[in-house]
Amino acid sequence: MNKIDEAKEILKGLGLPIPQQNEISAYTLLALCGIEPTDKWKDATNKSAKVSKGIMAFCKEVYNKEYAPNTRETFRRQVLHQFVQARIVDYNPENPLLPVNSPKAHYALTKEALTAIRTFGTKKWKEASDLFKSEVGDLSKRYLKEREHNLIPVLLSNGEIIKLSAGKHNVVQAAIIQDFAARFANGSEVLYLGDTANKDLYVDKDILKEIGIPITEHSKLPDVVLYDRKKNWLYLIEAVTSHGPVSPKRVVELEELLKDCKAGKVYVTAFPDFAEFKKHSTNIAWDTEVWLVDFPEHMIHFNGDRFMGPR
Repeated sequence: MNKIDEAKEILKGLGLPIPQQNEISAYTLLALCGIEPTDKWKDATNKSAKVSKGIMAFCKEVYNKEYAPNTRETFRRQVLHQFVQARIVDYNPENPLLPVNSPKAHYALTKEALTAIRTFGTKKWKEASDLFKSEVGDLSKRYLKEREHNLIPVLLSNGEIIKLSAGKHNVVQAAIIQDFAARFANGSEVLYLGDTANKDLYVDKDILKEIGIPITEHSKLPDVVLYDRKKNWLYLIEAVTSHGPVSPKRVVELEELLKDCKAGKVYVTAFPDFAEFKKHSTNIAWDTEVWLVDFPEHMIHFNGDRFMGPR
């Protein structure tokens, strides 16, 4: 057998379903193992690799197999996602806290899979692959617990606890709920909370509809929406770690979206620290607010003649 056929045989032996016993999966396994055409499987490694610059580049340079740039989503969704589920590879093993959309996302063979793969072609292969399959259930449970541990718990105003996926952006969102709201929007309700992995993680459709906000256009809302019923104030908050402050253009977009909402609107951009704020300071709209996670007791007012309140 050539290396592609051998890789397919390994995937079959490790319990991958037929849809993942194909050519693209085989090339992916070879890349993750660092196996070239004349290498022995006993020399497989588990060095971390990104999709485009790691796995796809390996296919082109070593096996002269070139995939189009837009194929990287196929690698992620139809190969690597299943490899992770089967515990053949770890997702972001060098930094499990990377957000799901991070350009630094990477994959590496699990130690258990590597141990089994290194026996391929020897008398130990059958025993090693069977052992891997028999243990993978418990390993999957352990893996899910580890990922669960990295989620960010957030206590909502209604007492419900939801969990945001890992990442700096969601750390800022959690701080908005836990720190900003307590200090500057005390008594407000959470109407909307997005997530880097789930844009509509929490949506209170009833109240959104009640105050005149289109409930079919969640994707156009800012990261966090709070509502103070007593004051009839709506806090529209963008959490910024790389882009997206409340700019003049964003204000115009939100004013149009919320044209039927009679609540007073308070626009806020939340940053993790001063360094990130400075990067975006020239693009922040006047008559809006800035809040920093590092200095939760203070606000920066872009209002000029007045403190925080509706425009």
